[in-house]
Amino acid sequence: MPKDAQSGPISALFGVVKPSGPTSMAVVNDVKQLVANSPLFVEESKLAEKAKNPGKRGRFRRDAVKIGQGGTLDPLADGVLVIGVGKGTKKLSEFLDCVKEYRTTCLLGCETDTYDSEGKQVRAAPWHHVTREQVEKALEQFRGEIEQVPPIFSALKMDGMPLYDYARQGIPLPRPIERRKVTVHELELVEWLGSDHSFRPPEKKFSKEEQEAMEKALKSVDESVSIKDEPDQEVPSEKAPTAFVLRMKVSGGTYVRCIVHDLAHALGSAGHVVTLTRSRQGRFALEPKEEGDRACVPWEVFQKALVDQGEVDREGRTEWEREVLAKLEVV
Repeated sequence: MPKDAQSGPISALFGVVKPSGPTSMAVVNDVKQLVANSPLFVEESKLAEKAKNPGKRGRFRRDAVKIGQGGTLDPLADGVLVIGVGKGTKKLSEFLDCVKEYRTTCLLGCETDTYDSEGKQVRAAPWHHVTREQVEKALEQFRGEIEQVPPIFSALKMDGMPLYDYARQGIPLPRPIERRKVTVHELELVEWLGSDHSFRPPEKKFSKEEQEAMEKALKSVDESVSIKDEPDQEVPSEKAPTAFVLRMKVSGGTYVRCIVHDLAHALGSAGHVVTLTRSRQGRFALEPKEEGDRACVPWEVFQKALVDQGEVDREGRTEWEREVLAKLEVV
């Protein structure tokens, strides 16, 4: 039987609203600083022992509490990050394959090695010809069960070597990158930004040598590959390329960046992700609307507590503990 959430210590799952910028591990480590010193999650006797020996950190010392996350978000991405504490860590695997929802902004005109704005420009491509109607039409081919090819600039390995090493060194791929079947349950264009936005392509660009190395690696499995700049000659260079926002509901394992990359190709352009928000991970959501949904704890709650946890209430709870208690799921 799970323990009463009011009595503690408890094992639990809860959602955190990760901000854009830090890694998921950095977020977990910050939350751990609070959790590992909270009677809500740690036995009073362990906290007392820790207080007696604050500097003791033996090589074989076990942490007072286990903590982990159920699905990494890239530094660029924000949104729902599910945290497991204690026995809750054993439940985290179910969030890897669960249905997720995202909202992402695509910027046309160039693609990058990482398929997002954190990477370097690989090539430029025309974009002014793309209309809202064309995007909505092209989205049809990305709904339902589809196959995705992971980016060549990824840590996935082929014959023991990371794919990005093939691309960087111009080593021919021994075989095509394995396609992955995923399901796109919902996919829609929710906002057309046109050129009225502040997004711009990354300043860092592939050199001609880097372009040639990547092309050499890919041509070994696809002769049609061409990594060459085709800048849009019909618009002023200072004009911002077209951008638009997509909302999608997808199965676990779906590469959102691949959908944006492949969609841009289908439009006769190139594109990359400039914003990415995970709005739902299983039953944890930014805006709960289904039965059984759980809201997430804003990151600002933890940020504030890391500086000053403030006063405790009559039950001995701090503000961040009350926020987590209101939203957690006891395991």
